[in-house]
Amino acid sequence: MRLRPALGPILLLAGTLVLSSCVPGNTKPSPAEIAAADSAAALARQGQFDQAAQAYLVLAAQYGGHADRYRLLAAEAWREEGRIDDAAPTLAQIKRANLEGEDAVRYDLLRADLALRHHDAATALQLTTQPTVTVPDSLQLRLYELRARALAATGDHWGAARTRVQMDDRLQGLDRAENRKQLLAELGKLDIASLKQRAAAMKPGDRMLTWTNEALSQRGVAVAQPTPTLQQPVGTLLPGANAEVREGYKMPAHVALLLPASGVYAAAANAIREGFFAAYAEDTRTHAPRAAVRIYDTRGSDDGAVKAYQQAAADGAQLVVGPLTRSGVAALFAQPGLPVPVLALNHPDNKQLPATDVSEFGLLPETEGAQAADHMIERGLHQAYVVISGDDFAQRAASAFKAELLARGGNVAGMASLPNGATNYASQIASLHLPASAAPVAGTDANASTSGNDAGIFISMRPVQARLLLPQLQIAKVALPVFATSHVYAGSDNPTADGDLNGVEFCDAPWLFNTQPGLPRHDDIAALLPTARDGNTRLFAFGMDAWHLVPYLDWLREHPGSYLPGATGQLTADQFGRVSRVLTWAKFQNGLARPLGGSLDVQDQPAPTGSSAPPAAAAPAH
Repeated sequence: MRLRPALGPILLLAGTLVLSSCVPGNTKPSPAEIAAADSAAALARQGQFDQAAQAYLVLAAQYGGHADRYRLLAAEAWREEGRIDDAAPTLAQIKRANLEGEDAVRYDLLRADLALRHHDAATALQLTTQPTVTVPDSLQLRLYELRARALAATGDHWGAARTRVQMDDRLQGLDRAENRKQLLAELGKLDIASLKQRAAAMKPGDRMLTWTNEALSQRGVAVAQPTPTLQQPVGTLLPGANAEVREGYKMPAHVALLLPASGVYAAAANAIREGFFAAYAEDTRTHAPRAAVRIYDTRGSDDGAVKAYQQAAADGAQLVVGPLTRSGVAALFAQPGLPVPVLALNHPDNKQLPATDVSEFGLLPETEGAQAADHMIERGLHQAYVVISGDDFAQRAASAFKAELLARGGNVAGMASLPNGATNYASQIASLHLPASAAPVAGTDANASTSGNDAGIFISMRPVQARLLLPQLQIAKVALPVFATSHVYAGSDNPTADGDLNGVEFCDAPWLFNTQPGLPRHDDIAALLPTARDGNTRLFAFGMDAWHLVPYLDWLREHPGSYLPGATGQLTADQFGRVSRVLTWAKFQNGLARPLGGSLDVQDQPAPTGSSAPPAAAAPAH
């Protein structure tokens, strides 16, 4: 379908133009009239819109009983040619009362289109918001597009954005991507304070809330990230199938894995690659179809990531997994077109919205910070003292923690950052004005309570700093419960060193504690592969999840609330294709990290690829 340039690509798939060969009106047409109408419609189908318009005008002159309908078809043909002004004299001759059914609506939409062309937004808005006019489904998209443009032209950017949200589910591919771009552009014209105020007033189910938060996030504002709602695992087991696969299982024939073989991230990439192929090998025990996988070296650069993608596309890949770094993902997303769908193993550093056929998956510190806030609120702790390292991950986790805590009715009572290289944190602890316990402190326990206090401490730092901080809190007679991100745990048991962390609760990947049923045991894999141990454990789990996520990407995007039980958490995707993780909680006891609440087992647990290892997804933040 050829569209007027002013509408751009947004309605390429909408199918709103009706250049019917059926003769209008109730009068029985003559064979000559039918033949002429068919000829005019054929010209329109061939893209010869000007000739079609002239043919319809000839019909209007010859057959007065159907003149206004033929004039409408002529005007629509000119609109398709991008010559809406040429249609103006013809539209002026039409009497709306002579039009039947949806023809009257199409006439109104053409008038609205023409009004916008001449900067008459008020008329366009009136024509696209008539409460007594029933608009057929086939014309809804065009109506919304014109209404959104009219609202934007009148300065109602919020109304324009809300109208484009109504369009989102009806669009696909480039149309949806363009609509989303314009939607965020409209929200970007509102000031931050106004967006925050609107977000605070919205209920969780309001579709505008997600978009408002996205607009705020793109402007550098930390927004609440509530834990995703897990409603059901991926589709039900297909009865009678030769393989143990679930509904929604769709395995591409050829998958490309884009990872650096050299450079700063080569070691991380190696752990991810081994986890990816460990899960791939695990699936040999089933009859489920598996993709042929080819590895491409991104050479540790953004340009290398783009070239690797292009080569994979040229080689016939049907899905590209990667690249790995945030800047590499951003460079790939900046390309004018991505012919092959992507499962990016990170999120772009420029907060760019994913394209329609792109999914993002990463081990975000923001996820851990937000879920730590939720965990504290669920424990009845609304006051938080935040102590973090100077690392980027800690800063990002703390920002998300604060946003989520405030959204849940909590408050950050104090915040301190520990200097790198220091071992004495007395001044930082003093600056927080933490409530002290009158009783001797034997250890920091997340189940401990302090008289008159609903407070807790949130930390985000590496084990070395945490092992220094916790004893100093005890010396200061601080007995508040402590909650941490996964960075506090080195990935393997060290009871001697971690004895100082007793009582600390932290969120982490369930595979580390063998709490995700259906997956091979972490201890068994770690005994065989060094890349599955210690600091590499989470990257290995991430690689496992990346493979298991491959056949369920479309299902997760199309079924909100569905999830995959994975090594790094329960995995679910939002409307943008961003895969989120719901983590498990563990606690240090006698120097050992042990899971809280036992297994993550759920009823009807899916085996994503038909194997004993369910799918999932997540990637490191760099």
